[in-house]
Amino acid sequence: MTNPRATGSELPESDAALRKEAARLARRVGQLESTLREVELARDANTGLLDRIMAELEVERARSRDLLLNILPQSIIDRLNGGERVIADRFDDVAVVFSDFVGFTEISARLPVATIVSSLNEMFSGFDAACAALGVEKIKTIGDAYLAAAGLPRSNWESDSGSTAGHIHAAADLALTMLSVVDAAGPPWRIRIGIHNGPVVAGVIGTSKFVYDLWGDAVNVASRLEASSEPSRVQVSASIAAATTGAFVVEPRGQVELKGKGSTETFFLVGRTPTG
Repeated sequence: MTNPRATGSELPESDAALRKEAARLARRVGQLESTLREVELARDANTGLLDRIMAELEVERARSRDLLLNILPQSIIDRLNGGERVIADRFDDVAVVFSDFVGFTEISARLPVATIVSSLNEMFSGFDAACAALGVEKIKTIGDAYLAAAGLPRSNWESDSGSTAGHIHAAADLALTMLSVVDAAGPPWRIRIGIHNGPVVAGVIGTSKFVYDLWGDAVNVASRLEASSEPSRVQVSASIAAATTGAFVVEPRGQVELKGKGSTETFFLVGRTPTG
């Protein structure tokens, strides 16, 4: 026969053991749930941190691209990113714009340094904005001189007549805008500008500091035209005058002695031809 006392005593012991095990399991589940919550919080925090890092990285990449665009054309940056190590191109017809400030040495000797730098920065920034708007490539500044070129592959130009002279018209518009920028700056600032077109070689030189530069007779002649121009005027070659006739007002100057070129026929670019 079954002992009722034994059975009654065993049931409470078994029930107590079950309650004890259930309590242990409940504590364990609670611990696991707490750990899971901590893991989820850590995951969310890491995801947020990763998102912030990626956003900051993209900002820095954009800043680096903008800085590179200040010294290299976008097409050249793309080629360097594509693995090209030697960038050198020949262009058959590029319009070169060269400018220099009149009497800069004297001006720099009598004006405060901060005033000179501030004025140059304001005017050069105006030149840069005009280059961007017209699709002309700023090449570099050399002291107080400014060199730009139209006809490089960065942009496409449409002239008033739809001819291939569009890049020359862009160079002419740039020169006229530069005159306006300097005129707005007022005394003592005046500028001379020269424009010529022809074949050039363009390429990237340097390793730690990249420079995109131009070489060729067109650059040299543009520089000579600037040097022999009159203050606040744009002196151009015969080829530039021929390409701008109709869309621009061009005034014959006659024969001018250019260093290294001899007697050369030149013209003054006066402005856009009035419409209507």
